[in-house]
Amino acid sequence: MDIKEIQNLIKFVAKSGASEVKLEMEDVKITIRTGSEKTETTILQAAPMAGMQPVAAPVAAQPAVTEVAAVANDVDAKYITIKSPIIGTFYRKPAPDKPNFAEVGTEVSVGDTVCVIEAMKLFNEIESEISGKIVKVLVDDSSPVEFDQPLFLVDPS
Repeated sequence: MDIKEIQNLIKFVAKSGASEVKLEMEDVKITIRTGSEKTETTILQAAPMAGMQPVAAPVAAQPAVTEVAAVANDVDAKYITIKSPIIGTFYRKPAPDKPNFAEVGTEVSVGDTVCVIEAMKLFNEIESEISGKIVKVLVDDSSPVEFDQPLFLVDPS
């Protein structure tokens, strides 16, 4: 199996929506795991050695980012995405004993705080750049987020 075939397999699995695919052949073992934001591939190839049993040796590990956020499905296509402007830890509340900034169904206006992202011990309030109703929260509370990662889906109508 050459690298082009492996890349095509990664793309196929990412588009299919499967969470994990394992492929084992005589001399190659491939495991592809997909998450919300990226596809992770591990390829092991048996390397027979003189006088020893075959031992699995890593050949390549190739992560590929899938475009899940922009077009998760046609239903979500009509919504606008609020994305993370920084890398950090996502929090839905200003403090553990306070209510969430935004829930599903909450009407937000331009400038309303929708969450907080902690980066290097600084808590950055993330404000909505659009007006509308929150229809989906895409990130769990207290989880790490990447730059430009989708956080909320907003219905502008």
